[in-house]
Amino acid sequence: MSQKETKTIPNGLKFAFGGAAGMMATMFVQPLDLIKNRMQLSKTKEYKTSFHAFRGIVAKEGFFALYNGISAGLLRQATYTTTRLGIYTWLFEQMKSEDGKPPGFALKAAIGMASGVCGAFVGTPAEVALIRMTADGRLPLNERRNYKSVVDALLRIYKEEGLLTLWRGAVPTMGRAMVVNAAQLASYSQAKQILIEYVSLNEGIFLHFVSSMISGLITTAASMPVDIAKTRIQNMKTIDGKPEYTGPVNVLVSVVRNEGLFALWKGFAPYYFRLGPHTVLTFIFLEQMNAAYYKFVLGDTSQHAGL
Repeated sequence: MSQKETKTIPNGLKFAFGGAAGMMATMFVQPLDLIKNRMQLSKTKEYKTSFHAFRGIVAKEGFFALYNGISAGLLRQATYTTTRLGIYTWLFEQMKSEDGKPPGFALKAAIGMASGVCGAFVGTPAEVALIRMTADGRLPLNERRNYKSVVDALLRIYKEEGLLTLWRGAVPTMGRAMVVNAAQLASYSQAKQILIEYVSLNEGIFLHFVSSMISGLITTAASMPVDIAKTRIQNMKTIDGKPEYTGPVNVLVSVVRNEGLFALWKGFAPYYFRLGPHTVLTFIFLEQMNAAYYKFVLGDTSQHAGL
């Protein structure tokens, strides 16, 4: 193998590129995340559609309320996405065969699950802050937490509710991450490989866009029930020493019993239109940063896939 062929991106930069890509994508999709969280937390027909939720939030709270919790969203990407994409891209490279052939779909899924669990544990405190900050506007004024920023949220949660509250919902969060990453990262890599081999698409933004939209659809359908359990547990309050839910299974049973089976996919549209574009933007940003590093730092002008 030649010196040129052994050139690659340092592991530390793989982590940094993953987090930066996720943070840039979040700047575009934060309003959809807020709408999705509001719809999942609603136990009534408060919002009929995503557009109805969007219109109601803007009318009652103003346009910039759609960006409530943006600091928590960015911190979540800086922790969760940095870890999961960094570990995934590192393991992906390690699992390639000697001739450079990528790992099979099952191994991609396993790598995705492992990286997702690690990322979810690291990112849970920011996730708890994000859920609470995006949900605050739907509460009566006297019940709002009114966190000023993600730093204020984390400090107040620690002081008022204890350190372990920062990891409330960690189990369903990690469960969701296993589903999301196994579906998202593996289906993205697999869709991309199939499109290259059978549709003859070339490396570039269009290939990344199509692969990401396919990945986003699969991931949304698979992960929503786990996501709604995570969202409600992280936003719940303890009343008279008794939590609203005892665990993720209790959430799912309660939702199905009181709201119907399809309520498990409540907020599907904003979830997909948030996850789809976020997946697209994250992978496009990631692939472009990888390509730029190969070209301008390593002096390698050949095409390189990020995943």
